[in-house]
Amino acid sequence: MPSAAVLDSSVLISAFLTPQGTSGQVLDAAERGAYALCLSPEIVAETAGRLLGKPKLRASYGYGAANVERFCDGLVGMARMVADPPAGRFVPGDPKGDMVVATALAAGTGCLVTGDRRHLLALGEHEGVRILGPRAFLDLL
Repeated sequence: MPSAAVLDSSVLISAFLTPQGTSGQVLDAAERGAYALCLSPEIVAETAGRLLGKPKLRASYGYGAANVERFCDGLVGMARMVADPPAGRFVPGDPKGDMVVATALAAGTGCLVTGDRRHLLALGEHEGVRILGPRAFLDLL
């Protein structure tokens, strides 16, 4: 059973939009103490601003900036925040994925949970960090 994991923004966004779904269950498991959630300021910022901040997404799901702020504040309060992840190229063809892998490396976690099938899940593992989808991660717990 993993003691700590990094969740990427795709999982966090899915947990926000569909809290009863698989990604929501992954986040709930962290809240219950099943594993330690590790995040970086960059992952939280990407989740809040670039993705959940999209007006079209807000209109489709009916939430506002205050909802996003509460969600992200809750993440920061619950997570072990990782500052200064190492720079480097870890994910071929996906520079944004490099930051997520760097966060997992800096945190010393054994797992990175993502919905990015094309780049991150295709790696499967990097320097001892298993890269799993939300369902596979729940199965480990």
